[in-house]
Amino acid sequence: MRIAFLGLGIMGSRMAANLARAGHDLHVWNRTTSTGEDWVAAHGGTLAATPAEAAVGAEAVITMVVDGPQVQALLLGPGGAARTAAPGALCIDMSTTAPADARHLGAELAALGLRFVDAPVTGSSPRAQDGTLTIMAGGSAADHAAAVPLLEVMGRLIVHAGDVGQGQMLKVIGNSLATANLIAAGQALLAASATGVDLDAFVTAMRAGSGGSAMLDLKSGPMREHDFTTLFKTAHMLKDVGFCLDATQAAGAGFPLAGQARDVLERAVALGHGDDDFASLITVLEADAGRQL
Repeated sequence: MRIAFLGLGIMGSRMAANLARAGHDLHVWNRTTSTGEDWVAAHGGTLAATPAEAAVGAEAVITMVVDGPQVQALLLGPGGAARTAAPGALCIDMSTTAPADARHLGAELAALGLRFVDAPVTGSSPRAQDGTLTIMAGGSAADHAAAVPLLEVMGRLIVHAGDVGQGQMLKVIGNSLATANLIAAGQALLAASATGVDLDAFVTAMRAGSGGSAMLDLKSGPMREHDFTTLFKTAHMLKDVGFCLDATQAAGAGFPLAGQARDVLERAVALGHGDDDFASLITVLEADAGRQL
């Protein structure tokens, strides 16, 4: 399939590489040209100067950037990909955006005769590398079915969440839950340390019992070592939690733990950790506890 892939960052570069290895004809664009040049040198395909150039005749247009306004600009702005894609092309946004932004974008693309699926991902860069992401897709049953063969190249679990926007809704609620879990794990590590519990023993025991979690497995080591090498930026997690709170409050649903998560993430960003991995929120918990791991 001829695919325009827009956005070759930490996640997008790996996801696009999997599509190239699967034999698809990739025409890529990236804001930083040198990054695109390096990607093409490593994986083949064609580097385009603009999103519109990448999308000429494309059967599918995949976006993987930071937020809704960027997706809107890449698809529908001056030089946007929606203007040059093949008639009836399938646009798949794999960024994480506000659910309302996804619904608005879907309506605009439909008016141009283009199909749309919002398909945010979870799993961080290691799973993007090996094609085992979890992908949450929103769109009509027919558009979802059309997207699945491509999504399966990039992910192990593909979940159809409902209509357009529901993929994003599922993603931002999930990221809020993940952050709340990480805060709980960090506070538990600090409590164990303060009471003299061996932290290796603590982590081993928690992993085997009901206190275990994916966040404990993935982030207890980085939190203890203060290794904030970026797998998922703190600033991006803050954005996602904000989207969740906006949508749930508009629906009249309470999510107080998400509000607490936003507060901790905001403080971590204020401490200079916006571009660090969100495991850096341990610095906020340490400040509150008056001790370090």
